Amino acid sequence: MENLLFITNNVADVFFCKLPIATILTTVQVAETADAAKAVFFNASNIWMMICAALVFIMNLGFASVEAGFSQTKNTVNILFKNAITPVIGILLYAFCGFNLMYPGFGDAPGWFGFAGFGLALPVGGNTSSYAAGYPYYTDFLFQAMFAATTATIVSGAVAERIKFSAYLIFTIFFVGVVYPICGSWQWGAGMVSSWGFHDFAGSTLVHSVGGWGALAGVILLGPRIGRFAGKGNPFPASNLAFATIGVFILWLGWFGFNGGSVLSSDPGLTSLVLTNTTLGACAGAVGAFILATILLKTYDYGMVLNGILAGLVGITAGADVVTPMEAIYIGFIAGILVVLAVQFLEKIKLDDVVGAVPVHLVCGVWGTLAVGIWGTDMSFLAQLKGVAVYGFAAFSASFLLFAILKYTMGIRVSAEEEIEGLDIHEHGVHAYTTSMISKLK
Repeated sequence: MENLLFITNNVADVFFCKLPIATILTTVQVAETADAAKAVFFNASNIWMMICAALVFIMNLGFASVEAGFSQTKNTVNILFKNAITPVIGILLYAFCGFNLMYPGFGDAPGWFGFAGFGLALPVGGNTSSYAAGYPYYTDFLFQAMFAATTATIVSGAVAERIKFSAYLIFTIFFVGVVYPICGSWQWGAGMVSSWGFHDFAGSTLVHSVGGWGALAGVILLGPRIGRFAGKGNPFPASNLAFATIGVFILWLGWFGFNGGSVLSSDPGLTSLVLTNTTLGACAGAVGAFILATILLKTYDYGMVLNGILAGLVGITAGADVVTPMEAIYIGFIAGILVVLAVQFLEKIKLDDVVGAVPVHLVCGVWGTLAVGIWGTDMSFLAQLKGVAVYGFAAFSASFLLFAILKYTMGIRVSAEEEIEGLDIHEHGVHAYTTSMISKLK
C-alpha cells in the first residue's frame, strides 16, 4: 500500500509537470524489485526454518540413543519407548495449549501468566504469510513445538532404569503442557523476565536448565538405583558406547537446527556466526572435559568426552548470537570442565543420574546463560543472574511438586524385583535383544 501511494503521488507530480516519466518508471521498478526481494527472503527463511525444525525433531533419536547407550540392556525398550512417546505427547500438547501459553500476547504489559486459548488456529485475518517477516504462523508453531518435545526428554535420561513408565508419562504431560510453556512465556513470549534485559538466544536456560531442574527433582525423589552406591560407589558400565556415540553426533547435528533456526530467518551473517559458534563450543567442550577427566581419573574417559561435547553445545546456546567465535571457545571449554566436576560432585553426594543430564543440561545451561553477561555485547550479568534464579526456583519447585504428588499417590518407583530383572520384561513384556532359537538349542 505504501508503494502504491508513493507511485500515485509521483504520477500526480508528472501530470502537473513536476516529474519526468522516466522517474516514475524507475520508481515502479524499484518498488517491484524490493517486493520481489522480500518474497525471496521470506521463502528462503521459511525453508530454512522448516529444515531446522526437522533437525531439532531428529534430536529425539539422539537422546534415545545416548540414554540407551549409557544404561543397561535390560531397560532398553523402556528407554526407547519413553523417548518415542515424549515427542508425541509434547507436540500434541503444544498444539492443544502450550503454544498459546508460551505466546499469550502480553503486548506492552509483560506479565507472568497469559493464555491465548485452546487449539491451534491462524491469527486474526487468516493470512499465515503475514505472521512474521521471516516465517509463517504454522512454521513458527512447528519449530517451537520441537523445542517443547525435547525438554522432557532431558528428564528421562536422569531418572532412567527405576521410574514407573506411567509416572513418567503423567509427569511429562504436566511438565511439557504447562510448566515449560509458562516458563518460556516469561522470555520468548515477551513476558516479565524479558523486560529485565535477560538474554537466552536458543534455550540454555529456557530449555536445558528447565529440563535439568526437572531432572534434579526427579533424581532426588526417586533415589539411586539398587547397588549404585554400594561401598565406595558402583558405577554401572555403559551397555553400548557405540550407541551413545551415534546419539551424541545426532544431537550435535540437530543443534545446527536448534541454534541456527533460532535466528528466525535465513539472515546469512547471523546464521553463519551462530553455527560457527555452536561448532566451536562443542569442540572446546570436548577438549575441556578430556583434559580434566584425564587429570582427575588417570585414564582417557570416553564417556566424559561425549558429555563434554554436549556440555559445550548447551553452554553456547544462550549466547551464540552475541559472542565472538573465540569467546565461544572459552565458553565451551569451561562447560567441558564444569561437566566433569559436576559428575564427580553428584557422585560424592550420592545422586544417581544415569546419563549425566544434570551436569550437562542444568550446570552447563546455567553457566552458558551467565556467560552471556560476561562476554555478550551490551548484556547485563545481573539480568542474567536474576533470570537464572527465577527459572531455577520455578522449574525446580514445579517439578519437585509434580514428582512428590505422584510419589505419594500412585508411586514413582518400580519394585526392587522389577528393577533388578529389568523394566523391559516387567513394564513392556519384551526384551530389546533376543537370542536366536539355534543358540537356545545349543
